[in-house]
Amino acid sequence: MTDKHHEEVAGLLLAAGGGRRLGGRPKALLEHRGRLLVEHAVQVLRAAGCGRIHVVLGARADDVRRRADLSGCVLVDNPDWAEGMGTSLRAGLASLAGTGVRAALVSLVDQPGIGPAAVARVLGAYEDEKSLVSAAYDGTRGHPVLFGAAHWPGIAATATGDRGARAYLTEHAARIRLVECADVAEPYDIDTEADLRHLE
Repeated sequence: MTDKHHEEVAGLLLAAGGGRRLGGRPKALLEHRGRLLVEHAVQVLRAAGCGRIHVVLGARADDVRRRADLSGCVLVDNPDWAEGMGTSLRAGLASLAGTGVRAALVSLVDQPGIGPAAVARVLGAYEDEKSLVSAAYDGTRGHPVLFGAAHWPGIAATATGDRGARAYLTEHAARIRLVECADVAEPYDIDTEADLRHLE
């Protein structure tokens, strides 16, 4: 990990979801290994080498701010979180404008099976503001993804509903550098009651 990555790439954690299929429990406030999921996700980004970390909050943002230790992070409120992940991605990218950051490494709060090793691999593939990098699991694109700043306007323009950057990534698939991570991470989501078995 070079200092260049540390300074030029920000971690962007999307933690605004309301956990609709979890009986309305915000995912950020689920517990994993003795800490809140949002704290766990921030620690992963930090351990992987992200110096600046922006966290997008939405569902019960006040509770998350009160209960979670997010010191050192920039907290971004997304009042439109209920419209889907696309709004959180847009809010997060907008919060990075003017910071001098040249790329955003986007991770999701509900994927605790993806740890520092996978995140560091994606971060390590960063080159400049034109970089487009994605973790892959047995060849299938997943998270985290790294977007150079040159791509932010295009992503913001197409990020709607729960699709986030999917449309943009599909359109630019040929330019994405895939970084295989199946040997060091599991890309499951905590979406339903059944998924809670993944939490420890």
